[in-house]
Amino acid sequence: MDLLNESNERTPVMPDVRTGPPFMAGERESLEAWLEFYRLTLPIKVGGLTAEQLCRAAVPPSGMSIAGIVRHLCDVERYWFSNVVAGTDQPARYKEEDPDADFNGATEATALADVAAYSQETILARELAANVTDLDAALPALRHGQQLNLRWVYTHMIEEYARHLGHVDLLRECVDGATGY
Repeated sequence: MDLLNESNERTPVMPDVRTGPPFMAGERESLEAWLEFYRLTLPIKVGGLTAEQLCRAAVPPSGMSIAGIVRHLCDVERYWFSNVVAGTDQPARYKEEDPDADFNGATEATALADVAAYSQETILARELAANVTDLDAALPALRHGQQLNLRWVYTHMIEEYARHLGHVDLLRECVDGATGY
């Protein structure tokens, strides 16, 4: 029996272990604290949802779903930290033939596994970023033919999370009325 397809199977409800970013910190500590705060927020926001709820496009005519956002952030973490920060060539998890497959390809059959994949990807991303000691150093990979540094990646990731966590807020409220987090 495939437990991921059981209608009563839900994402784990995560305790809120977040601490707010420090008010008085250096640049790297501040950037990492904000990114970590947002990374820890996503599992809280999706906690307790079924695969069907994760995949529900709750704001027509948009097809955006919570699972699609989880998949997108998983691919974003992989791209920026495995490929740009570490200089590897990891393929996207979800975009093999469709550049929007992260958003559009979420299904009930894979939604809970996609949430687990997100957690795995963030663990790896933290490790890869820790290997870069200088925020100003050029990273091994280029973006649109230009060099960039870890500061830029951190800032971009904070922006990425802030935007998409706002989407998750609206979708979650439509799915089950839950607000906050």
